[in-house]
Amino acid sequence: MIKFIAAALWICAVTLGAVFYSFQAAGQRGVGEPPKPMLGGLDYVKSDMISVPLLRDGKIDGYFLTKLVYTVEPAEIKKLSIPAQALMTDQVYSYLYTNPQIDFTKKESIDLDAFRNSIRDTINTRVGVDLVHDVLVDQVNFLSKDEIRDNALRRRKDSGETAEAMTKPFQSAPAAPAH
Repeated sequence: MIKFIAAALWICAVTLGAVFYSFQAAGQRGVGEPPKPMLGGLDYVKSDMISVPLLRDGKIDGYFLTKLVYTVEPAEIKKLSIPAQALMTDQVYSYLYTNPQIDFTKKESIDLDAFRNSIRDTINTRVGVDLVHDVLVDQVNFLSKDEIRDNALRRRKDSGETAEAMTKPFQSAPAAPAH
């Protein structure tokens, strides 16, 4: 019995020593260093699809559609008193309405870097701290009024043909003549 107790104490001492040694070795290698900026430690806030109608001469010219991802400081975003998505969506709307010179019909004139940097800077200025580090584009589209109308007509046409095709198998055969 004494042999079993001595063996159990020896196994516990060896296990405790191994755990202590592994923590010491891990601390010396610098495992506990803080993450480097943009390589970790940031949170990501994804926006829903944002649809902004673009007005020109008092008429809707088309719709700017986008999904964005914001890299934010976790400590700062917890301090916000309003939802982060609402703030960021508002800034996209504000940017597009205060910059009417942006012409989405000319794809070569769109500067995405300027758009992203401006959104980031206006959010940080509005909040008063460096909340957003980067704005990433998940999706960007522009649909003109004509494209929307064509898509709606195509959908109606397709659904009309589908409904017509579905009713054909259910039509009854011609009635047989009475004798």
